[in-house]
Amino acid sequence: MTRVAAVDCGTNSIRLLVADADPATGELIELDRRMKIVRLGQGVDRTGRLAPEALERTFAACREYAEVIRELGAERVRFVATSASRDAENREEFVRGVMEILGVEPEVITGDQEAEFSFTGATKELMGRSHVPGPYLVVDIGGGSTEFVEGGEGVRAARSVDIGCVRLTERHLAVDGRITDPPTEDQIAAIKRDVDTALNLAERTVPLTRACRPADGHALVGLAGSVTTVAGIALGLAEYESSAIHHSRIALDQVREITGKLLGSTHDERARIPVMHPGRVDVIGAGALILLSIMERTGAEEVVVSEHDILDGIAWSIA
Repeated sequence: MTRVAAVDCGTNSIRLLVADADPATGELIELDRRMKIVRLGQGVDRTGRLAPEALERTFAACREYAEVIRELGAERVRFVATSASRDAENREEFVRGVMEILGVEPEVITGDQEAEFSFTGATKELMGRSHVPGPYLVVDIGGGSTEFVEGGEGVRAARSVDIGCVRLTERHLAVDGRITDPPTEDQIAAIKRDVDTALNLAERTVPLTRACRPADGHALVGLAGSVTTVAGIALGLAEYESSAIHHSRIALDQVREITGKLLGSTHDERARIPVMHPGRVDVIGAGALILLSIMERTGAEEVVVSEHDILDGIAWSIA
């Protein structure tokens, strides 16, 4: 086995996975998995730059991760940066800081690369299992972008579009730097318009319309914090429990009901939800609405929720 460390730095969070990987058996033994909300993409949609305070939060998390990687003795390290870093004019400042702390250069990957990693991470353990047969439509709802990947044994089509829970919250729910709480009907309608436009764009590459109806055979697999948080709420968990959320199936009606409640609630009401991470309180409404819109477009009656995602795909890429 090879001990690897994978870091996924997105718009909202930065995550670490240290694991022993055996490519011959397809086994990935997790040693440490952790996540911090650093909001690297704070203001990027508006300014085109990474904010100094966002960079410092990210570098602080990198220093913690460097210690974990050193203690566990990972042989190979790969650091992947996604949407916010692609969009920022001053991304070289981010690259230098990461190299100084971790000793590896962050790879600012394309949306298509991000999609492929997500697909591998989410489906590698599903393939060949009768309870979730392929083909799959994998949807990774991030902070700044959402990836759509369709395939079976491998990727057949992929597209990344610029809708994410942070981007749409900042674009439509923030007024003078403060989040409207709860959002107005006009604000919700504006988010829906952006999502519909992005889905139309994604559909030029990836089959979406009614792709997940039972007759068509695609299983909708949902990734990332917006999806797992909605799942935790649907399951009625007293606290965030990864093992219960992983491979759970959440029905369309449940997603619709939860989305309505999140969009109609205040900050304090959302913060009291047991599975809610403090860093998702302000952005979960937009994230849930993206998920609901995708399910309605694809005809999915349920979403299979995966805790394994781009992070696991990155780990396999260096195994």
